[in-house]
Amino acid sequence: MASIKIAEISRRDPEDLFARVSITDVKHLSSYNWIEASIPTIAVPGSPALWTPPQAAQRQVKKDSGLIYIAQNAARHPESPLEPLFRALYIAHPTFDIQSVDLVTDRNNIRKLLSFVNPSLDKNGLEPFTIEVEVTKDTAIFCRWETTTFEVVGPRQYKGFGHEFEKAIISYRLGGMKLVVRYETDGYIAGPSKASTASIDSRKAIQESDDISSMLKLLSLSPQKPSYAASDKSALRIIKGGQAIPIESTLEIKTRTSKRRIEIDEVLPQLWVSQTPNLVRAYHRNGLFERPEVEDVSLELKKWGEDHQTDLAKLVILIKNIISVVKESGAKAVIRYDDKCDRLVVWKCQDRRKMLPDDLYSSFSVRWRRISG
Repeated sequence: MASIKIAEISRRDPEDLFARVSITDVKHLSSYNWIEASIPTIAVPGSPALWTPPQAAQRQVKKDSGLIYIAQNAARHPESPLEPLFRALYIAHPTFDIQSVDLVTDRNNIRKLLSFVNPSLDKNGLEPFTIEVEVTKDTAIFCRWETTTFEVVGPRQYKGFGHEFEKAIISYRLGGMKLVVRYETDGYIAGPSKASTASIDSRKAIQESDDISSMLKLLSLSPQKPSYAASDKSALRIIKGGQAIPIESTLEIKTRTSKRRIEIDEVLPQLWVSQTPNLVRAYHRNGLFERPEVEDVSLELKKWGEDHQTDLAKLVILIKNIISVVKESGAKAVIRYDDKCDRLVVWKCQDRRKMLPDDLYSSFSVRWRRISG
């Protein structure tokens, strides 16, 4: 693939520190789960696992082994990793106005750009990364790109615990932009309304289940349900099933050996980008977990945003700069962080593929697009 360097982007200080940067107008839009099937299949709205901690003080949990996804959307649907986002979005909101959106992206991309702005925000330090960018009309799409999208973990290798997630899609305003953000959510906590709709038997079965396939069957998301094609231009298939979970109930789970405690500052940047208000820090000794508690970190998220105003202002400037450069250079490009020059390098690829099936691009031209199914 022939590539031409068209720009280098360095960190820029905000000109006006009096302009407060914050996330506002947060809305849950849609969600989905990937289903094990011979062809790419998602369940919409799907459902994350219900958080049901064990009653015992300690519990032995099997470590992850076998196929582990690094970038699940790209691994399962390499032709268009972002297509499931748009399909799930239009199923939940058939008349959603995509033209009102400035940026559609994965949380992972924003985290990487935030780490570029301030490398100290990433506990692993700033590492090389790549983001594919496409601009249609006035809407930019950032697509996550990884060298490897999955790995196979042997029974004697260690990669942690819990690598199955629901994909949630939210929107919010940030620095004068409207964003649609996809991210992985580990589970949800049930409020009184949720508790009344879940049977005791189902709750018990989910609590005792260690594998995601059992949870999906209990939530009526099994691949035996009828599916339909997303469009005649796509290989993606869709199953309708599950339940929508409000943002305030979503949960992030972090696991680590009890010898190394998880500091809240390590995870707040990630939680801030997705506005995830609940956190579980689970500690174990050789897979034997202590009973964890759910923490409401809403106040910590607010304080983190207030304490990092300069970083967030730089992030907004960076995103707007990337979109502007790509839009002026043919609307398709690849952004790579070059650790040698410590800059983002914008490359124009001559034969870059389209990010979405053709029928989805029509929604960028028609203000009210209705997709049936």
